[in-house]
Amino acid sequence: MQARNTSLVAPFRNRGFALLWTGMTVSLIGDGVLLVALAWQVYELSNAPMAMSVVGVAMTLPHVALLLLGGVVSDRFDRRRVMMASDAARAAAGGTLGLLAVTGNLRLWHVLPLIAVYGAASAFFGPAFDAVVPELVPEDQLPQANAVDQLARPFALRMTGPALGGLLIAAGGTGVAFLVDSCTFLVSMACLSRIKLHRSTPGPDETPASVVQDLKEGLRFVRRNVWLWGTFTAATFAYLLFMGPVEVLLPYIVKNDLGAGAGALGAVLAVGGVGSLAGALTVAARGIPVRCMTFIYVAWTCSTLALAGYAFVGAVWQAMLISVLFSAFEAAGTVVWLTVKQRLVPRALLGRVSSLDWFISTGLVPLSFAITAPVSGLIGARGTFLLAGLLGSALTLAFLFLPGMRAVRVRATEPADEPGVVPVPALA
Repeated sequence: MQARNTSLVAPFRNRGFALLWTGMTVSLIGDGVLLVALAWQVYELSNAPMAMSVVGVAMTLPHVALLLLGGVVSDRFDRRRVMMASDAARAAAGGTLGLLAVTGNLRLWHVLPLIAVYGAASAFFGPAFDAVVPELVPEDQLPQANAVDQLARPFALRMTGPALGGLLIAAGGTGVAFLVDSCTFLVSMACLSRIKLHRSTPGPDETPASVVQDLKEGLRFVRRNVWLWGTFTAATFAYLLFMGPVEVLLPYIVKNDLGAGAGALGAVLAVGGVGSLAGALTVAARGIPVRCMTFIYVAWTCSTLALAGYAFVGAVWQAMLISVLFSAFEAAGTVVWLTVKQRLVPRALLGRVSSLDWFISTGLVPLSFAITAPVSGLIGARGTFLLAGLLGSALTLAFLFLPGMRAVRVRATEPADEPGVVPVPALA
């Protein structure tokens, strides 16, 4: 039996992965800048949760609507080019926001269509990225590759990006922050352009299936595996309950209840990255647990429950502590989840299954944004966080007890025998 390589450096010996990781990290820094800049800009234009809710719907609705198409596209075409096209569209949208803000002409009605383009383009990047990683690294390095991904995301998206965003806003305003975000996608495109993928192409006598047939094939595979459709559904309810409050109400609480500025909001988001780093490093060092689904659900339950703590914060440092706890558990569960999915889903289906993951999991996110403002109007911002944390964690844990869910196993020391086959006697 071959010993498991737990070194985080191992995936970087693959030039393609190193380039992918570099470009992704830079663009994620830009996304982190956007998190702070967008929220601060919207609350400057209209200091009301309803305005941020509307912007959230505008960003997430086209994203969700196009995710299934994004999965089909990523399985049919060069995934590298799909990601580059997504980067180009987001660079254009962010650059336009920046120019309008710098010149003092940005209005809320400008933000809505531009952020919709941003969200739509992201629908094509995510499934392609998930599916391209196994093409760049050996299967026994997938846990380390996913751990690196979960290290880069908090470092860039939740630490460096928000902190940089707060500094940029303080120094030059939101317009400068939007422009910096736009430039990071250009760096990502440059890195992607240098990656070479070795993919088989259809022969002259092979006729590609229709888009509908491609989607049906992915759906059939998901329906046959409770660990897929059950987890997708559990995530749907979790995102419905907590995504809106985190994106809409956390900036509102920091600005209005705690009386802090954009730098403080950036700090709250940034320290969450410390927790994510800790969670990802722990999984990378210890490896994927054999009882993988139990680990994933317990970690995500603790993550969601931590959000209830925002109901009781009275100082910025307390909000920072909640952010650390939420992010640590979320990252640990996600590293394991990505690795399990990449090991047990056939490569030819991985783009479509990933798009179904994104589509089903985030399907109600627009609704989450839409109802956050009305709910907070009834029970307050803090009451909304308490409800989201308690109800979300209870629902998440309940899905662990679906028949067959806990039976899923992944060997800790070697990959599954055959892609797409869960190494257990039977699944419900």
